[in-house]
Amino acid sequence: MQYIIEAEGLKKTFDDFVAVDSISFQVRNGECFGILGPNGAGKTSTVRMIYGFSPLTGGKLKVFGLDITKGFRTIKSRVGVCQQENNLDPDLSVLQNLEVYARYFDISHKKAHRKAKELLKFMALEHREKDKVNELSGGMMRRLVFARALINDPDLLILDEPTTGLDPQSRHQVWERMEELRSMGLSILLTTHYMDEASRLCDRLIIMDHGRILVLDKPNELIREHIGNNIIEVDEPTNELRTYLQSERLAYEDMGHRLIIYSEESSNLFQYISDTYCNEGCILRMATLEDVFLKLTGRDLRE
Repeated sequence: MQYIIEAEGLKKTFDDFVAVDSISFQVRNGECFGILGPNGAGKTSTVRMIYGFSPLTGGKLKVFGLDITKGFRTIKSRVGVCQQENNLDPDLSVLQNLEVYARYFDISHKKAHRKAKELLKFMALEHREKDKVNELSGGMMRRLVFARALINDPDLLILDEPTTGLDPQSRHQVWERMEELRSMGLSILLTTHYMDEASRLCDRLIIMDHGRILVLDKPNELIREHIGNNIIEVDEPTNELRTYLQSERLAYEDMGHRLIIYSEESSNLFQYISDTYCNEGCILRMATLEDVFLKLTGRDLRE
């Protein structure tokens, strides 16, 4: 098996705070690999070590088979990074932002101009190439940062929450571009808070919390293993329903005003619960990756 990223006992600390706590994982060549987790879970700290922005505190990390501590320059030349921040140059036009950035990779002006034009068309920004960055919408800025990450024809594309704050149309456009890149064989490392995004795009993913990996697998396998096929939600549940669930040893979460019931054989169970214990507010739906995420990391706010 050929791995594009190999992390072994990867650790990152800031004084006494442990951001990444000795995690190990591999990313296969040509796959889209996701890193999920609540705020402060260690996602961004992990990816910053992978693209060389932040030095390792401990462990081993290889990218393209090269030790990150020794082959940093070679690795960086082959990686494209779409960071969380829209760190574009407001004094330059849309086209110039790409052309100037290409200089960091020693790309000739002629090639950079041609490549920038291609990327603006790829991200549906060709009609705004002469505009200044501040004239763009938030969604356009994110697409421009995405395009900039591709200027050096990377072998690994790192996307750190690339669609945060985008409207649904812009998000889906970015998703389509990611799917197109993946179909061309590009390896992608994605961090995201959107579970539907991870389910649609990721071949495999990890869920992190408090700097540690909780699970690693394909999205559908995680749903099947930790939740099942379906969810029954009951608003304002009665104590009689709770007693029934306990007597039948059915898995559920109790949030006081609402119950989340996990079930494989959902149709008959839903009909029984609906008829016997619910006057209203009882629904049956398919289990999702978000159910897995909330079950493993909890429902408390992280700020």
